Amino acid sequence: MSVKFGVAGNSESFYKDGNKASEQMPKWLFDFGLDAYEYQCGNGVRCGEKTAQKIADEARNYGIIMSVHSPYYINLATGDEQKRAGSINYIIQSAQLVKMLGGERVVVHSGALCGLSRKEALENAKKTLLLAREEMVNSGLSEIRLCIETMGKINQLGDLYEVMELCRIDDSFLPCIDFGHLNARTLGGLKTVSDFEEIFDAIKNRLGEEREKIFHSHFSKIEYTAGGEKRHLTFADTVYGPEFEPVSEIVLKRNLSPTIICESSGTQAEDSLTMKKIYEKMLTN
Repeated sequence: MSVKFGVAGNSESFYKDGNKASEQMPKWLFDFGLDAYEYQCGNGVRCGEKTAQKIADEARNYGIIMSVHSPYYINLATGDEQKRAGSINYIIQSAQLVKMLGGERVVVHSGALCGLSRKEALENAKKTLLLAREEMVNSGLSEIRLCIETMGKINQLGDLYEVMELCRIDDSFLPCIDFGHLNARTLGGLKTVSDFEEIFDAIKNRLGEEREKIFHSHFSKIEYTAGGEKRHLTFADTVYGPEFEPVSEIVLKRNLSPTIICESSGTQAEDSLTMKKIYEKMLTN
């Protein structure tokens, strides 16, 4: 196994190169030097079966690892049972799509607190994920892995330890460690290698070495305010961070094989390639 580097959605340069359709993305990524593609369903699962099959065929041809980001409006934590049932349905739709795309990972947001205490919200999210996993197994989607994402705003469920708790529900669940989100919600707390080490230690100690080895990840620089995440930036940012070098150093030292998806604003392909080059330079030194 090896570290995979890729993108969330289609970068601006993809379209500047004359491409129009997502089924062209796998070849473009391969030519660009990347090997992972996270298909975005933030506003709903709208990719048809025919398009999904074309993307899957191209991804297989060019060795591109596929994943799906489920709709942003999923809320596992809300006290509204009807909304939680809707969230389960969106998770199932996303799981069905990633299976058609030839992938196995679905990234899921845990949602806002909606006036609940963090403990109440966490308990609701646990129940929702249990039901979602049961539905996935019953629907023939047992091989699909939900990746629970660390969130960037302080009033959202999804700090590092809440995500660890949610991932402990089922052995198939993986953490989606969004380093930009964690840096934003800690108001710039990720600076030293030891700051990052604490994240990796939490995965290992709470979920085990196997899940630490293959965790899913998002990486981008993110502007933040007192409430946490404000907006995604590019690697041209020199103010907010975080920097990728500590992550690369730890991944190498621990011999890990994560999939690292770049979520930079428009330059995700270029910035992902920058991360890959940082990693490969450290690998050869």
